Amino acid sequence: MAEQMMPYPVTLSIDYPERKLNRLTSFFRIFTSIPIWVILALLVGGSLGSNEAREAGWRIQVTTAGFVVLPTLLMILFRQKYPKWWFDWNLALSRFSMRVSAYLALMRDEYPSTDEEQAVHLDLAYPDVKTNLRRWMPLVKWFLAIPHYIVLVFLGIAAVVCIVIAWFAILFTGNYPKGLFNFVLGVLRWSLRVEAYALLMITDRYPPFALD
Repeated sequence: MAEQMMPYPVTLSIDYPERKLNRLTSFFRIFTSIPIWVILALLVGGSLGSNEAREAGWRIQVTTAGFVVLPTLLMILFRQKYPKWWFDWNLALSRFSMRVSAYLALMRDEYPSTDEEQAVHLDLAYPDVKTNLRRWMPLVKWFLAIPHYIVLVFLGIAAVVCIVIAWFAILFTGNYPKGLFNFVLGVLRWSLRVEAYALLMITDRYPPFALD
């Protein structure tokens, strides 16, 4: 019970833009994002998976491309270790891909940096493997997360609709409706928690079915 009261070891927040967003770059966002998407695709092996990720144009990776997944599974299973530099790579790549996602989702105007945090704040807690991770869990997490994948398909579609509506709102008013912004952020946060649980394997705590 005490563990359930603790904050989930995955955090994501994106600063809401207080100023008017750029209508011109928002209008052409699908084109202006191409260069940074090429860089991200090269880093993750050109395979950004899952149906909703392809539809929404963002980032739930269901393959091991780019992220150190299968080696981590084997290390936890046989050695009860999670090499820190593997974790650091997964964290850095998650942060970069989230900055790209936020830009493509029109949530920010700043062009995504490959290394600076900017307005996208993502953190993952480095696990104490022997204390907090059970060595057999990586074998079944992908299966246990299936209900989340199903829900995220529908949430991803809803998020795409919200982004399209926000696109029109930005073109006419320069503002991203805050309710839509918070919903899209919630979907990204939900998908990140599932990714951290099933793929990055930093926690054994089952992700909550929640946007906040």
